[in-house]
Amino acid sequence: MNKTELLNKFAKDPEERIVLARALDQLERAQNRAIPCATQFLSPAQRAALEPLIAAVGRPRHLFCGGYEGAERTICVFLPDWQEAEDWDASEELAAVECAYPPTGAELTHRDLLGGLMGIGLTQERVGDILAGDTAAQIVCLKDAAPIILSQFEQAGRYRLKLREIPLSALSPAPAQVKLIRDTVAALRLDAVLASGFSLARGKAADAVTGGRVSVNHRECLKPDKPVAQGDVLTCRGLGKCVLKAVGGQSRKGRIIIEIERYL
Repeated sequence: MNKTELLNKFAKDPEERIVLARALDQLERAQNRAIPCATQFLSPAQRAALEPLIAAVGRPRHLFCGGYEGAERTICVFLPDWQEAEDWDASEELAAVECAYPPTGAELTHRDLLGGLMGIGLTQERVGDILAGDTAAQIVCLKDAAPIILSQFEQAGRYRLKLREIPLSALSPAPAQVKLIRDTVAALRLDAVLASGFSLARGKAADAVTGGRVSVNHRECLKPDKPVAQGDVLTCRGLGKCVLKAVGGQSRKGRIIIEIERYL
């Protein structure tokens, strides 16, 4: 398939089409110039849209990187044939900035920090994960965005910031807080597992799905009866995220035993 045919097949809307088209441009550049080429930051949904497209073009050498293991927002790096993934240095494309806000109990939120970054003219595609702590935050960004942050990001909310660049190895994400839920379901349907994960009535879970609030592996799903499998990530707008961690045998009543991790 040519580029237009690929975009017609894999892009679900004009915004996603732009993201995928830019990724294909970087892939072509990497192949033609034999150098590593990267996209801007992708959300989990954008990455989920890009992965099947990459598979459709023959799985060229690539990797996803967000500056640390388990990052939510990542760039996709297309590598030339001569380069192995382990030889690529993330600091070629990414940087990290620490923002300290000295007052105890400043309570700056992710929204405060992201809003401040947008206020100095950065688009969200140039900013990766924001790791907010009690007295400081760590911001992952594209390498060319770091000087802008260091020179212009003076305030977030009502707090003045003290900035310094740090190595990517110094990033320290807080461990995810999860609640383990053990339950049984009649079938591995999306609405049934969603109801268990978020303590919903089955009907309300189905309504959330048909209402466009639910994604499976970061892709919107409108079918309550969609089969789900171990490892699937379920997100519901307004409620959060859960993962179907394990599918066991059957209970005495013939129901399927499941374990779900709900992110708090």
